[in-house]
Amino acid sequence: MNITITGASGLIGRRLMKNLGASGHALTVASRHAGTNVPPGVGVVAWNPMQGPPPEDGVRNANAVIHLAGEPVAQRWNVDVKRRIRESRVVGTRNLVQGLAKLRNPPQTLVCASAVGYYGSRGDEVLREDSAPDNTYLAEVCAAWEKEAASAEAFGIRVVRVRIGLVLDARGGALRRMLPPFRMGAGGRLGDGKQWMSWIHLADLAAMFQFAVENEVSGALNGVAPIPVTNADFTQTLARAVHRPAIFPVPAFGLKLLFGEMSDILLASQRVLPAAPEAAGFEFRFPELGGALKDVLAR
Repeated sequence: MNITITGASGLIGRRLMKNLGASGHALTVASRHAGTNVPPGVGVVAWNPMQGPPPEDGVRNANAVIHLAGEPVAQRWNVDVKRRIRESRVVGTRNLVQGLAKLRNPPQTLVCASAVGYYGSRGDEVLREDSAPDNTYLAEVCAAWEKEAASAEAFGIRVVRVRIGLVLDARGGALRRMLPPFRMGAGGRLGDGKQWMSWIHLADLAAMFQFAVENEVSGALNGVAPIPVTNADFTQTLARAVHRPAIFPVPAFGLKLLFGEMSDILLASQRVLPAAPEAAGFEFRFPELGGALKDVLAR
């Protein structure tokens, strides 16, 4: 299968390129920089998602497109950063779909990233793919992002939206930033620790994207493991995995001072279950947090 990937230089994209290449798929990367470092045999075309549709030679022969590109959310928010976060997803996805719509033979499948931020902070409520979106900033961004992706269905494209939770990998993402203080014994829960965390091992998330490409699924898939945990449980499990105590909680006001409005996503409670992927037959290699962290930290 010919697959075009955007945002391939990120944590998820790098793992996907490795997995898809090993499975025999032919890959093309659409990147802001034509000199992007990619594995041998992977094609590269230059594309800035904010400046218009992708070049036709990057998507003309694609059977599937995986869209991961977007401004990082994990940074201190201000008016300009929030604008970039929203536009990189909404306008970027709109430009991608417009480019696909112009093709004589558009790809059969578009798999677009989204996030569990779609649900907002919902306490102990169990959230599945059919749960309603919240009305907070990040939830609104996710809903608008998914709407742009879903517009590709009008052109006969099967669309999958993967709502991603906390991705576990020691070499990148949130866990990489957590590990130094935890390894020094200075880790601790965030706020009261009662908020639910929906997490997923990077290997399972990459496998879910590949599953979405190779199988006739459509609509939303929650990109999370089947056993969410509270922040307090996550903290204690990570501390045990690195053989250190976790006795330094970070109060909510401290997070607010450090991260501003972005601290809301660190304190959000999202008890999300992967109902749709499990119903479609997807199997997790790492359904339980202890085993996932053991594997991640052994690499």
